[in-house]
Amino acid sequence: MTDQRTRICILGGGFGGLYTALRLSQLPWTKQEKPEIVLVDRSDRFLFSPLLYELMTGELQTWEIAPTFEELLTDTGVRFHQATVANIDLEAQRVQLQDGADLTYDRLVLALGGETPLNQVSGAVEYALPFRTVADAHRLEERLRVLEESDAEKIRVAIVGGGYSGVELACKLADRLGDRGRLRLVELSDQLLRTSPEFNRTSAAKALQDRSVWIDLETAIEEITTDTIALNYKNAVDTIPVDVVLWTVGTRVAEVISALPLKKSDRGKLVLTTTLQVVDQPNVFALGDLADCKDVEGQQVPPTAQAAFQQADYLGWNLWASLTGRPVLPFRYQYLGEMMTLGTDNATLTGMGIKLDGSLAVVARRLAYLYRMPTLDHQLRVGLNWITQPLVSAIASFTH
Repeated sequence: MTDQRTRICILGGGFGGLYTALRLSQLPWTKQEKPEIVLVDRSDRFLFSPLLYELMTGELQTWEIAPTFEELLTDTGVRFHQATVANIDLEAQRVQLQDGADLTYDRLVLALGGETPLNQVSGAVEYALPFRTVADAHRLEERLRVLEESDAEKIRVAIVGGGYSGVELACKLADRLGDRGRLRLVELSDQLLRTSPEFNRTSAAKALQDRSVWIDLETAIEEITTDTIALNYKNAVDTIPVDVVLWTVGTRVAEVISALPLKKSDRGKLVLTTTLQVVDQPNVFALGDLADCKDVEGQQVPPTAQAAFQQADYLGWNLWASLTGRPVLPFRYQYLGEMMTLGTDNATLTGMGIKLDGSLAVVARRLAYLYRMPTLDHQLRVGLNWITQPLVSAIASFTH
């Protein structure tokens, strides 16, 4: 009988994909209607990406921000398959995986996220490190550990990109490296955090200044080598020594999505209807970084974690509705504000009429993200650890 069940295939286990799967598992299916839900991701772990920076300072551990899919999907009825997507055949409604498996589907959810493009500058592919995955964080950790154990007087880090990721990384690494750190933030435009509220921009500028992070605005990267970076400011090129180059700029859609004969935006993203369906493909839904989405009010939905949370809620409902004869709902995006970490003891938060920075914002940000963790079980494990950790540390220091 299993083969006769409707199958929903979700490609990508980020915020969009995982939260859609969890939402689907909670909806009221009758026994006849209940579909088989398959979640495919190339990693064995989900990543709560806004907290990835905390790995670099040891504030959080990998299990807290990157629990396994197996753990998160226990008792949900969702089947997890670890694999890389090789090809999608829309006509045959079939997904081919690199491990040789084939999955047919009745409904398809495209949630593969984005990739960091490193091929824009000479030497970036070989020498720059992206910062998007747990593997990226571990690679950076290893590089920093070697440098910290060396007898180098200074550890020189250049971070390319003055958006959220670049600013948050700069503050965390400055706190980690302390006086040994020489950090530089390189941004092509004339200001950092272009799309950020003014309060957050001001807080971030102060945090960077307090940590002596050097800022290069209106500066392009000419070339990266094993130990230098060439910066172009107003047509004058300056080549400076560097130990680590971190690349936080840009997102590109995965090749397997680019290859699909679907309507795309000028940036290569899939164009969606307001119900999160791919144009001209009512059985194919999409969300997150690979989607060009306008909500029912006509506002452009940003490629952020909070937008993906909200999309997943609607998308789960719309999949359920499309399979149970109910009307699908147009997506309505609600901007809830913005949070950033600005080092180990500082953060900034704006939204819902609130503006916070400093240690209070650190606590508020942590609590907001704890609430957003994917399952109650994981929330409880992480929350308990956050409560007990300071006590354990205090007892340890007391006994020593």
